Amino acid sequence: MIIVLRKDTTQKEIDQLTNAITATGGITVNPVYGADITILGLIGDTSRVDGTRIESFHCVDRIMHVAEPYKKANRMFHPEDTVVDVAGVPVGGRRLAVMAGPCSVESREQITGVAQAVQRSGAAILRGGAFKPRTSPYAFQGLKYEGLELLKQAREATGLPIVTELMSTADIDRFVEDVDCIQVGARNMQNFDLLRQLGRIDKPILLKRGMSATVEEWLMSAEYILAEGNEKVILCERGIRTFETYTRNTLDLSAVPVVKRLSHLPVIVDPSHGTGKRWMVDPMAKAAVAVGADGVMIEVHNDPQHALCDGQQSVTPEQFDGIMKDIRAIAAAVGREL
Repeated sequence: MIIVLRKDTTQKEIDQLTNAITATGGITVNPVYGADITILGLIGDTSRVDGTRIESFHCVDRIMHVAEPYKKANRMFHPEDTVVDVAGVPVGGRRLAVMAGPCSVESREQITGVAQAVQRSGAAILRGGAFKPRTSPYAFQGLKYEGLELLKQAREATGLPIVTELMSTADIDRFVEDVDCIQVGARNMQNFDLLRQLGRIDKPILLKRGMSATVEEWLMSAEYILAEGNEKVILCERGIRTFETYTRNTLDLSAVPVVKRLSHLPVIVDPSHGTGKRWMVDPMAKAAVAVGADGVMIEVHNDPQHALCDGQQSVTPEQFDGIMKDIRAIAAAVGREL
């Protein structure tokens, strides 16, 4: 349930209304103060709320019922777009956030060299996998804690914030200390225990869409984090599993405007995992910006032919530089900037 207040409502009136609502028990009231409108979002068993009594308060303009199961992620509860700060880099708003780097951290020379290259081209955040969830138990699983240390060294050399994937709740404290943005991978999108614990920390969370998840399921996963108090959630469309086998996944660019309509959370696109093909990264990155994404995440490797993970979808630093030039042109055309 959402209560829309009149423009001239005072804080005293808001407090009085809030006390009247919470007195029934089991209801949490979340006020949202916008530039032109103030609303109260009610979370809990709203069937116990007497709508006619609420409407009797002079400050109430109207009551709206929310059908969607996600509340805190819902744009109706939060009309203005959320901008998540990642160590000084805004994700959301007018400026696009570009995250770039290798699929997996392989050596100090590799990650630092790639970090310096993508920074020169305009990337704002360094991505790199230290822990790698792989379909095969025999595939390269990442350098793990050594990889985290190498990411930190690359951050020190460039100043770029780092985003990397967390796989276990046991490592949350380490990631909070070492990482600027914690990524939840597609396979863990519905690891609800992990999501709940990430909701109790003060750190940006990049939540990738599950391989077969609907938009509602994706937003409900974000709700787990938001419900625990962490409002720094970034959504990432990375392709879903369909009957098509030519590409690694089917990049669902329609999800971007859908999420923008339903939710206030920023959403970025990963065209590397979304297609699995190097030559498709450029056109899909441009398309992502055109449909309203708040940024892109691109895999960049200095030697894709010898990459230990996902070399077929990684672009070289030179190719990435060309992609950035193309993205700038599209961004300008749709009123955004890098």
